[in-house]
Amino acid sequence: MVNTPDPVQLGLVVSLGRPGGNVTGTTTLSADLSIKQLEILREAVPRAARVALLWNRSNPWHPLALKGVEAAARSLAVQLQIVEVRGPEELDQAFAAMTRERTGAVLVLADPMTFFHRTRLAGLAAQRRLPAMYGVRGHVDAGGLMSYWAHQADLYRRVGSYVDRILKGAKPADLPIEQPEKFELVINLKTAKALGLTIPQSLLQRADQVIE
Repeated sequence: MVNTPDPVQLGLVVSLGRPGGNVTGTTTLSADLSIKQLEILREAVPRAARVALLWNRSNPWHPLALKGVEAAARSLAVQLQIVEVRGPEELDQAFAAMTRERTGAVLVLADPMTFFHRTRLAGLAAQRRLPAMYGVRGHVDAGGLMSYWAHQADLYRRVGSYVDRILKGAKPADLPIEQPEKFELVINLKTAKALGLTIPQSLLQRADQVIE
């Protein structure tokens, strides 16, 4: 497996150190990343006392991430607006709800559905003038404001070594699941300017890439 949420919490393996069974690879520990995303979003938009969390109940790791983000929001003095979507037909309604509640920003939990519709998501956020934080950087390439996630290329490169060892006779049960070592923060300054948002210089200096 590669680019997988916490496999222990999802019940896929016994532990990261000794997974057991027939599954191994890399994990993103996505729930922890979602907490960091909220922290960065709060730093980028300090005036946003209310933040929408866009999630998909059908995604098995989203309920786990939701618990962590709720706890982090309390420590950051952020009021969360929980907005659920199960398909692209609900996106317009979701963003309309954010506008009604005068939400100041939105955190989009990583999900195949939202990534597939990333250009539409970026357009809705721009239309509603909502600064948005996403997972993988493809959202930013599609016009989203910013993303923070485990470095995708590094995860896929490291999985190649697993394939090599397994083909040479190693048992997946004995190969520890590797956690991310590199993370990537990408900021789209063109989108920030269109939103009338000034990104703090301290955050820009930490970014791995700034799109201008």
